[in-house]
Amino acid sequence: MVFRRKARYITACGEIPQEMSNLLHLEILAMQEVGFTGLIPSSIFNITSLQGLYLFGNRFTGVIPKEIGNLHKLKIISLNFNSLRGRVPATMFNISTLQGIALVGNHFSGNLPSSIGQTLPNLEILYLGGNNFTGTILDSISNASKLTGLDISYNRFIGPIPSSLGNLARLQRLNLAVNNFIAESSSLELSFLTSLTNCTYLRILQIAGNPLHGILPISIGSLSESLEMFNLDGCGIKGNILSEIGNLSSLLSLFLSGNNLTGRIPTTIKGLSELQQLHFDDNRIDGTIPEELCHLLNLGELRLSENRLFGTIPACLMNITSLRYLYLDSNGFNSDIPTTIWKLKDLLQFNLSSNSLSGNLPQEIGSLKVATEIDLSMNKFTGDIPTTIGGLKDLVSLSLAHNRLQGSIPEAFGNLVSLESLDISQNNLSGPIPKSLESLLHLKHFNASFNRLRGEIPTGGPFVNFTSRSFTSNEALCGAPRFQVRPCDNNSLHKLKVNRMLYILLPIALILLASAILLMCLKSRWRRNKNLIQLESIPAVTLERIAYHELVRATNGFSESNLLGTGSYGSVYKGTLTDGTVLAAKVFNLQQETAFKSFDTECEILRNIRHRNLTKVISSCSNLDFRALILEYMPNGSLEKWLYSHNYLLDILQRLNIMIDVACALDYLHHGYSTRVIHCDLKPSNVLLDEEMVAHVSDFGVAKFLEQGDSIALTKTLATIGYIAPGEVQCVLSIMELALYCSAESPQERTNMKDALVALKKIKLQFIKNCEQVETVVTRCTQ
Repeated sequence: MVFRRKARYITACGEIPQEMSNLLHLEILAMQEVGFTGLIPSSIFNITSLQGLYLFGNRFTGVIPKEIGNLHKLKIISLNFNSLRGRVPATMFNISTLQGIALVGNHFSGNLPSSIGQTLPNLEILYLGGNNFTGTILDSISNASKLTGLDISYNRFIGPIPSSLGNLARLQRLNLAVNNFIAESSSLELSFLTSLTNCTYLRILQIAGNPLHGILPISIGSLSESLEMFNLDGCGIKGNILSEIGNLSSLLSLFLSGNNLTGRIPTTIKGLSELQQLHFDDNRIDGTIPEELCHLLNLGELRLSENRLFGTIPACLMNITSLRYLYLDSNGFNSDIPTTIWKLKDLLQFNLSSNSLSGNLPQEIGSLKVATEIDLSMNKFTGDIPTTIGGLKDLVSLSLAHNRLQGSIPEAFGNLVSLESLDISQNNLSGPIPKSLESLLHLKHFNASFNRLRGEIPTGGPFVNFTSRSFTSNEALCGAPRFQVRPCDNNSLHKLKVNRMLYILLPIALILLASAILLMCLKSRWRRNKNLIQLESIPAVTLERIAYHELVRATNGFSESNLLGTGSYGSVYKGTLTDGTVLAAKVFNLQQETAFKSFDTECEILRNIRHRNLTKVISSCSNLDFRALILEYMPNGSLEKWLYSHNYLLDILQRLNIMIDVACALDYLHHGYSTRVIHCDLKPSNVLLDEEMVAHVSDFGVAKFLEQGDSIALTKTLATIGYIAPGEVQCVLSIMELALYCSAESPQERTNMKDALVALKKIKLQFIKNCEQVETVVTRCTQ
């Protein structure tokens, strides 16, 4: 390899060449996330012109060579997420030009030098989290007056948290979590929190997982007006939650879980109007939930589990429409569930277990359409299990155990296609276990013990793996010997089935008889119009159709060797027609009720829209019991494969191009079509790449047409606080900044897709401009 000696910036991939030390004018060396192994080559430290050294996200081992002290102009060093170990050489802490040190996620050990604040006067970022550092926080750190970020979490530091941290007036992020820090003095009050009121720019404060065992000072109400995260989980905090907490009006996340807090939730909580996450679980808080909590209209996560709360669940929780996670379990609530709760239609996880709640479970529980976990166990609920639960297609875990429910297990439970865990034990349920449950292929845990169930235990599907513990202590279950129940008496079982069938079918027999007469009258007419009915009942994508037998031949009988992937509504196969045309056939699984709707939705959308970055539909194939869309074949597969497989690699420019392609497609859907289209399921597996790596958005099975004014309500999301490492490639920072704007909590504040597309194109142009010199170097290196 040949390097140009006057190069100022270089990125690298593959093996690190020995000639690296010849780049005497190199200022930035970026070799991040490429997969380098072995020791960091000492030749790097002969390039005394280096100002930025980025080696994060590789698999380097060994120690940092002491020769790093030769880099007298070094400003940024990032070694995050490698396998480096040992002590950090003292020579590095003598480089006075250093502005950022990032060593997160390694195995470094030893103490920090006592003079760190004096020898690094320009230090702005010090991130040492996830290592094995020991010792104490030294007062000298307060001399690094330019420090904005300090993260020493997940280490083995000990001793008191010094009040001198309050001298870091520019501090924005302080993370001391999961160490062995204690309070500074014998006083119960955590005085170091008072000192931090001087840090007026502080946004992130994390001290979780340290044995502080003190009480909160009143001064917490005077912490920075910019504070967004306050995390004191698992610190042994005692006393009440102070009313002054309500002064922190910019808080997005407040975590006080796993402490010894007592008293009531203060009504001043309503002052945290921007709050998105509230964790008060695993304490000794008592009283009722104040209605003032319902003023937190941006709240997405509320955890009050394992306290001593009692009374009723406030009906006003329905006002917090942004709620996604609601945990009120292990308390003393003793009323019915307010009917307004079921209006929280965007709940993902809902837990009311281990209370004294009573009453019937209403059919409205079926309105929680996107829920993945529901736990109502250990209460006093009565009545039948609502059949509407069977409509919760995304439900992964459902527990109704230890209640007083009666009636039968709904047949509709067979529609819970995502279910992995079902616990209905310790109730008064009767009747058989529905055979429809055999279709729950993901079901791993099933418990129907201690009920009054009868009849044969199913043996197909997931029941192959269940043991007798799933069925113990029931009235009259029968089945295979491995279930430790009596063998089934086929005659008795037959009589039971006949009686049940008569009971069900007799009331509708007269209706069927009357219907038969009408059908006979219409039979001849139906035959004449059969072909026309089939053609009109299935929306057409294009004028040309492919015959079913031709599609079977093209895909070799839909063989597994031609399977490209599977999804919620069917499978996609590669096919080759007799004329040599290669295609992709999306075959819908009509066993699922929603598959017909999904097919119709895709047809409705794809026959009306056309764009370079949308998947092209060539034709369709359909009859009364078969539905398939014929799509343009994408030889490079899905973006998911390129992002998460070790055998594929996308460089930054390719990633930018794919982002721009996807943004172009979404811009067209949102702004370029007469009726606004929302995809609703955009993810890497639904972005396909053609032979030239051009991205095409696919799978419109759950897409929606939105009228003007609907989009804000239907696309509102819960924002989360992210982490961006200091000093990484400016292009990535620009993309992340744009991503944060696009995912702002308030829909009105989000960047629309038209502006996002313009921004991405500008980022690409800037990236190409900055890399012109790099490309010249890379070209010479590969000659």
